[in-house]
Amino acid sequence: MNLKKYHILCILFLSLASLPGVRTHAQQTLVDVKIDVADIMIGEQTMLHLTVTTDKDKQILIPLPGEMLMKGVEVLNIMPPDTADIKNNRMTISYDLLITSFDSSLYLLPPFVAIDGRDTLYSDQVVLKVSSPDVNLENPEEYYDIKDVWRPPFVLSDYYALIYGILFTLFLICVIGYFIQRMRNRPEKTVVVAEGPKLPPHEQAIKELKDIREQKLWQQGHNKEYYTEITDTLRRYITARYGESVMEKTSSEILDIIRDEEPGNKEVYDTLKQILHLSDFVKFAKLHPLPDENDLSMFNANLFVERTKRTEVAASPESGKEQADKNDEPTNK
Repeated sequence: MNLKKYHILCILFLSLASLPGVRTHAQQTLVDVKIDVADIMIGEQTMLHLTVTTDKDKQILIPLPGEMLMKGVEVLNIMPPDTADIKNNRMTISYDLLITSFDSSLYLLPPFVAIDGRDTLYSDQVVLKVSSPDVNLENPEEYYDIKDVWRPPFVLSDYYALIYGILFTLFLICVIGYFIQRMRNRPEKTVVVAEGPKLPPHEQAIKELKDIREQKLWQQGHNKEYYTEITDTLRRYITARYGESVMEKTSSEILDIIRDEEPGNKEVYDTLKQILHLSDFVKFAKLHPLPDENDLSMFNANLFVERTKRTEVAASPESGKEQADKNDEPTNK
């Protein structure tokens, strides 16, 4: 009877253990590694796939290699881990490692490690064969350099955009050249500006001096401009009056000309001397004349023009009549 009860209890315990979600003990962590291509040439690349299968509630430490997997095998890149849930409260952690080698040999890659608490688990080892190209040392000329890039066949439609662009550019250049040539050949319009009767030199000078006085330059602090305008007006007047250009001459040279042209006329000489000397001090020594001196310079400029102007003698009616009668007399041959 007791033996029968024991058998029933054993059957009941085994049935509970086989039900989903009922665990009698933790399952083992598995470490697996696979390689895409196990036979590569020097410098080629291949991918290692590391997969760790464990329970979800376990803390697993997976040490990954650095730049070298082993001597002669380099790790180019390690992809971020990919975690996936599977049945029975289990999960997988996957790593992809891109490796290469530049030394021909047969490599037995070291196992990968997973630390599960106090247990250290190892993966299987995989083999990587790295081969070098066959070299015929007796005929090295059989090997050639890297071939050039192949050129695609010529297709006219591939160049339509370039052809149309060149044609449009040439057309635009021709149009621009045509209009430029037309503008050059167009007759220029001559604008005739009607000028009034030219004033005599002394009237022109008096008019310019009046304009300078109305500008009130020295009252605004523009002493240099004031004396420059006065002296330039007098220089133009002297040039027109005496027929000798004095625009580029010094004050002393101008005074010498006036002494020769107006001998014995000391008043004319002194009035011009006062203006020119004071103007030189203002222009070159930055002198600031008194208001009375400025007014005196303007007065002397007008006085100089009035005392030196050329007097035109008007023809009387009698003299004109006599000249006309003289022209009407018959000529004796």
